[in-house]
Order: sequence, then C-alpha cells, then structure tokens
Amino acid sequence: MRAPTMASVVQRRLLVSYRTDPELVASLLPRPLRPQLVNGWAVAGICLIRLGQLRPRWVPARLGLRSENAAHRVAVTWETANGPASGVYILRQDSGSRVTTTAGGRLFPGSHHRARFRVREAGRDLQVAFSSADGTGVEAHARRCDRWPASQLFDDLEAASAFFRKDPDGYSPGAAGGCLDGMRLQTVGWHLEPLDVVEMRSTFFDDPARFPAGTATLDCALLMRDVPATWTPLPTMPVETTGAPGPADDAATLTRK
Repeated sequence: MRAPTMASVVQRRLLVSYRTDPELVASLLPRPLRPQLVNGWAVAGICLIRLGQLRPRWVPARLGLRSENAAHRVAVTWETANGPASGVYILRQDSGSRVTTTAGGRLFPGSHHRARFRVREAGRDLQVAFSSADGTGVEAHARRCDRWPASQLFDDLEAASAFFRKDPDGYSPGAAGGCLDGMRLQTVGWHLEPLDVVEMRSTFFDDPARFPAGTATLDCALLMRDVPATWTPLPTMPVETTGAPGPADDAATLTRK
C-alpha cells in the first residue's frame, strides 16, 4: 500500500554535511544511483529533524504527532527518460517515534530503527544526540553563528542553501526489495542559517572500517526552523543491482561556478 501524503512542521532540522571519497560512497549506492560531486567530493551527511503536527494531510493539525528522527544520506544523481535527475539516497533512518518505527513504510518509505534521542537547546547552542539498539549513534553540538564557517564544499551560505533546496526527492530501500521507495519534501518557505560545529561524533562516519582516514571529513552544518512541509510519495525506482554502481569517474560532477 502506497504511503499517504503527510503534512508536518519542520520544527528543527540540523543538517550536518561531510565531504567524502566518491569511489567509496559509490560502493554504498544501488544502481542506478551515482554520487553527486562538489569540488571533487561526494556530499554525505546526517539530517537530525524534529517534526511537529505530523499526520496524513487530511487529518487536522491538532491531531498530529511530534517525533525526533535521523537520516544518514548521500546526494545522488541518476538517469531518466527525460535526462539526468538528482536527489538524496537515504542510507539509514532512525526515529524516536514508536508510531514511525512500527508503521514501517506505511507512513514514510523504508524501515526505521528505534532510537533514543536527547536534545538540549540553550541560547545559541544546540545539542542533538541519539543511540539505537544496534550501536549506531550521533552526538552533535552546534552553535548558531553570524558568518559562514570554512567549507571546502560551498563558498557561502547561498551556495549551500541552493544545493540542498534543489533536490527535494529522497529514495530509500523498498520493503519489498528490488526497488527504491521515494518521497518528495515540499516546504512553505526555505531558510537556512549557518552553524559552528563545536563537537560531532558519528558511529557511521567515524568508523575507520567504513571510512578510512581522510575519506569522510566534517565540512559544515546548517539549521532550519519552523517551516511547514509536506511529504509526497513518488513512484518506485527499480534497482538494477545491489553492487557498486561503477568507478568514481562515472559519478555526476557539480563544480563551483
């Protein structure tokens, strides 16, 4: 059964980005997906998002749920009959909501791991952490700032905002196998602000067995707050193979203008 269109308010979206080795990241993707490259790097990261008033679109907002969620993601591209398309591939999803994890792909595509979240906000500081039963976890401490921190991916906030805004489609492994389930995020307004990362720990990106030294480096962090959003299901995408999609030089490349 296809998931319904969901309405929500993005109460807080902390988007932490890593510049990562393209060939290594390509090996994590199913065909036909390939990593997008920015200045020679694949763009991967973690989205730590709090949703409020989450419900099927026809349900009154007052009956919506609130949940803390996390998604490990990679910016990707693929070919269509109308030319290249781009979006994100969700490597893994975690949620503090029992409804979300129990419902499986009936509300949002893909499976969700049950996790415990800890959030602390004080002044300009934001701390978000989660841990799941299989040992996956994140500890993020960021601070709001008035300048664009040093980044090897993006020259400024405008470039970073444009990059993430242009790709509203996200895909994750389908429950039935052999295909990817998709969801399109549409927001009413779009505003991101830069963050200084005080401390960042990730069992995924810090794992030397998965990312040897120099293949995954923290690059920048962005914050979104209080933005109404809808999540619309997309047609499934057939998966060609479960192996690596090919050499890194076959990846789509995005360079600075």
